[in-house]
Amino acid sequence: METDARDAKGKEEILEEEIAAVDANVKTMEDFTSPEQLYEELITSVKKYHPSADLSLIEKAYRMADGAHKGQVRKSGEPYIIHPLCVAIILADLELDKESIAAGLLHDVVEDTIMTKEELAGEFGGEVALLVDGVTKLGQLNYSADKIEEQAENLRKMFLAMARDIRVILVKLADRLHNMRTLKYMSPEKQKEKARETMDIYAPIAQRLGISKIKVELDDLSLKYLQPEAYYDLVHQINQKKDERQRFVNQIVVDVKKHIDEAGIEAQVSGRIKHFFSIYKKMVNQEKTLDQIYDLFAVRIIVETVKDCYAALGVIHEMYTPIPGRFKDYIAMPKPNMYQSLHTTLIGPNGQPFEIQIRTFEMHRTAEYGIAAHWKYKEASDGKKSGPEREEEKLNWLRQILEWQQDMSDNREFMSLLKSDLDLFTDNVYCFSPAGDVKTLPTGSCTIDFAYTVHTAVGNRMVGARVNGKLVPIETELHNGDRVEIITSQNSKGPSRDWLKVVKSTQAKNRINQWFRQELKEDNILKGKEMLNSYAKLKGKVLGIYLKPHYMEAVMRKYGFRDWDSVLAAIGHGGLKEGQVLNKLLEVWEKEHKKEITDKEVLDAASEAKAELPVAGSRGGITVHGINDVAVRFSKCCSPIPGDEIVGFVTRGRGITIHRTDCVNIMNLPSTERERLIEAEWQPEQAGGQLYTVEINVYANNRTGLLVDISKIFTERKIDLSAMNVRTSKQGTATIDMTFDVNSKEELHALVEKIRQVESVIDIERSKG
Repeated sequence: METDARDAKGKEEILEEEIAAVDANVKTMEDFTSPEQLYEELITSVKKYHPSADLSLIEKAYRMADGAHKGQVRKSGEPYIIHPLCVAIILADLELDKESIAAGLLHDVVEDTIMTKEELAGEFGGEVALLVDGVTKLGQLNYSADKIEEQAENLRKMFLAMARDIRVILVKLADRLHNMRTLKYMSPEKQKEKARETMDIYAPIAQRLGISKIKVELDDLSLKYLQPEAYYDLVHQINQKKDERQRFVNQIVVDVKKHIDEAGIEAQVSGRIKHFFSIYKKMVNQEKTLDQIYDLFAVRIIVETVKDCYAALGVIHEMYTPIPGRFKDYIAMPKPNMYQSLHTTLIGPNGQPFEIQIRTFEMHRTAEYGIAAHWKYKEASDGKKSGPEREEEKLNWLRQILEWQQDMSDNREFMSLLKSDLDLFTDNVYCFSPAGDVKTLPTGSCTIDFAYTVHTAVGNRMVGARVNGKLVPIETELHNGDRVEIITSQNSKGPSRDWLKVVKSTQAKNRINQWFRQELKEDNILKGKEMLNSYAKLKGKVLGIYLKPHYMEAVMRKYGFRDWDSVLAAIGHGGLKEGQVLNKLLEVWEKEHKKEITDKEVLDAASEAKAELPVAGSRGGITVHGINDVAVRFSKCCSPIPGDEIVGFVTRGRGITIHRTDCVNIMNLPSTERERLIEAEWQPEQAGGQLYTVEINVYANNRTGLLVDISKIFTERKIDLSAMNVRTSKQGTATIDMTFDVNSKEELHALVEKIRQVESVIDIERSKG
């Protein structure tokens, strides 16, 4: 026990050292003994880079925040003002303007104190108030990985806030970074919740904005709380050979520096071990051990000019043997977040692979600070105001996301595209247009992806393509350096749905889906309306009764649609099942029409003894606990059969209905109705010999002869089909609903397993209501 405790303590100490080493320039509250000392550190940091000596705005914001948070403490027990001060220091480390620093100091004032946005604007101006208000609203968003609709709506709000002023998200990132640094004071549940939110949302956004200084620390801290065992083990493994690796890196740095100097190139050379999350990601994705990761070490060469970058590369390749296929030129072809560097992986003198990154000082600043590196201060030398340099180029992706928001009514599709767009761990390919323009595409992209990067109209009218002067099929995969020419025709009928199976880029998928939504929406609406009506009739319901505005609103809210036509269109093209929609309409209707009286008198009058009651029609026996002389019948929504787990539901005037415990209607039963559930079980001695109705849903890729093959199985087993409904989606997926009678669950299982063996069958499930 004592040994385990010492080991755990050792790992914790190692962890704290490594976390501190992630960025030695950022000060945390533990480096200081009082808020005043933290404030002095903030001012010192701002004065290092700010062109104006007038820091009265920051001074005023600090005094205001200090007074507003007086008496408040954090979970750690320290004064609350420590948090906004640390947030401001992180922003100062990014070298942001005075308005951003002031917003960092005041970002919790409106939410946690009695001060209003209007009072804040009166004291500090509309710009600071706008930033604080934006951060406050972002802080009120509740992230839920399980609730897609809610998550999508929150992200929409976040991107809109970013579009108004990108500094809102910069302040929020600094706020999240300090909260992650002090997450150890929160409960384990809150730690995992915040770490997951950070990993899924904030770290990818930091990467998209190019702020690796924040991104790498957010990743490492998230990994620490989401996968603590893997994290501690990785830290421990790295620490075991820390001295040996450090000597290796130091020797490489000395040798490289010597040769670079001899070549007459002025450069700074440094070495490091890559951050934990980057190593962990490669170990998981590539299924490798720590010793098998090529670029565990990174040596960085920073020079003055682009010309020096390529000159230094020549020196390095003369010194060491490069590994084929491991060279990347991000200077000629920058990443989407404007990152630029030369990357090359080499074999060291002892056979150990290592990576070298070569960049200019300006590229290094962009790599570390991202969009913050190009922020121009409001006080220009001539007194005039100027906007952020290169901000437009950096935020093209944000404008694209805002366009998606306007185009899409389906939140699930929006989340899918957004996740794909923020997935920054995929490599890119770089291709050229006939005019020589470089187009960046995800690995595996084809000529269709390229067409949509040129223009939406080019993609929609595409009929062919030439790659390197040769006519090729449009699904041809592209490679680095390919020269692509798109052939279009005014007579083109538009994109094919098959294109969605081969394109890789988010932009292409979005534009193709958008075309189909616009071109076929009317058809899908009519088809969806017809399918919903037919399903309602099948269930014995009159659909018109349930189509009140607030009932439809409940459906739209649950499935993330903006209007009823979009719901019907989704049913029409197979994106939503009509049963899901009808069940939700029924649920809302039943809540509104619930009778005031309950079945309490029925339950009170019931006998305490067990009653073995025959089911209507002599179709077997059910034992119901605590009820005597009450009619019992099987529900039609889930069709229970012997062997299923069952439960009874006391109905009004119709006795007890038996349901499967996994029945949709039972699982979605309102809490006010659950008191009407009662225990029930099959009578073993009467469970066989009778026939029970069951309904299954078969999903398969449509083909000629599919129904014949399935029907043959029923014929061989002498089972009669009492009902069958078949429908096929635009994607070619057939859904076959089949109703028939069986003796037992065992017979059903044997039948289902036989159907699964039929060619092209994807899945089979029992109807749950």
